Formats: sequence, C-alpha cells, structure tokens
Amino acid sequence: MTAAPKKDPAAVEAEVREKIHLEILKRTGAYHANDHVLLPSGQHTSEYIEKTLVTTEPSFTEGLGGVIAKHFAPWPVDAVLSTGPGALILSHCVARAHPSRPIVVYGAKGVSRGKRRVTLPVEFQRLIRPGTRVLLIEDLVSSGSTLNLLIELVEQLGSQVVGVGCLWRRTSVEVEDGKPVFSLVSRDFPTYSPEDCPLCRKGVPLNEEFVRRASHRRMSSILESNAP
Repeated sequence: MTAAPKKDPAAVEAEVREKIHLEILKRTGAYHANDHVLLPSGQHTSEYIEKTLVTTEPSFTEGLGGVIAKHFAPWPVDAVLSTGPGALILSHCVARAHPSRPIVVYGAKGVSRGKRRVTLPVEFQRLIRPGTRVLLIEDLVSSGSTLNLLIELVEQLGSQVVGVGCLWRRTSVEVEDGKPVFSLVSRDFPTYSPEDCPLCRKGVPLNEEFVRRASHRRMSSILESNAP
C-alpha cells in the first residue's frame, strides 16, 4: 500500500493559521459559511463576508493587526497607509505593534468620470515624501483596484511601498509590480448563477437577508435642533 505523500510543514502551518483567522472572523459575525446566500449581483454563494463587521471587536482586531505587524517586522516602515474606516482601524493596530512605530495616514476613495480614484489629503502629503517607506493595509481585497491605485499614488510621490497587509484577499487578485502581500486569509468565494447553483438543485433555502438589508438600509442620523 502506497503511503500518502507528506504535506509541506509550512503549508500545513499556514492552513491551520488561516482556519484560526476564519474562526475569529466568524466570532465577529462578519463571516458566514455553509449557507445559501443571494448576492447583490444576483449570483448565489455558500459563503459571505460583511465588510463593515470585520473590525468591530477591538481585541480581535488588535490581535490580527499584531500578526500582520510581526510578518512585516523585518522591514523598516515609516508610514502605514490605508483607505476606508475598517482598514484605518486595522492600520492603527498594525502601526502600534510594528517595531518601527510608523505613523498612520489614510487616503480617500471616490469616483471621477466613472473611474475609481484615491486621494491623499493635503495635510498628509508632507508625510509621504521621497524616500518614505510605506506599508499598505486593507481589510478586504476583492479586486485589487484600490491597492493598485494606492501603489501608484505612493510611487508618484517618490515613496517606496514596502508591502501590502490585509485580513482577507481573494486568491485571484494580483498586485502591481509583485509587491509582497501578506493576508491572514486567502480565499475565493465560489459563486453560481441561479440556473447552475448546486445548492438550488439540492433544495437548500435561499438566504436573501443581506440583499434585503442593503436595499432597506437607512443611515441612523440626528439633526441639530434650532437654537432657542
């Protein structure tokens, strides 16, 4: 009887580590698995992640940020740059844990003439200058377009991108110029059209909660009353 081939110890360790990180994301309520979910695109999937919930647990976020910081500890870092509220929270955790004690700055995402755009506030432009070593941090990387724009922005200012750290990255995402990428979870969601969905064929009920919630979502707000 032929013995089963031994797995690479490094690959086994990475697999175990990823499972631990997935469990942490489950505990935040951000990651949903073993479900039959309707996506806003109309596609179906068995997994779903709610981006806004990823960094809601401070102790978990601090621990995950520490893992990213440890990975990039051999590289000197002057600044940590991110976009979006979730990534900014994670950036603070990474910066606090990194031995270089880098500063934290953020860019703003937007759309101009139908194209994605990333802007660095004027106040931060004197901090990202020629020679500055920058670590990019994102929470979830689904297409890589924002990251590639950040890389272009940093290099345009004469700075150097040390690497990219993130909580979750789709395995198919490519980053410009082969920059070092470290993600706590590297995973693709399988998606299906309703006609080809194996879960539909098995009669598994369709969970429309996330699409319904998005379509009925209203921001909670309050307006200042008129002064007496």
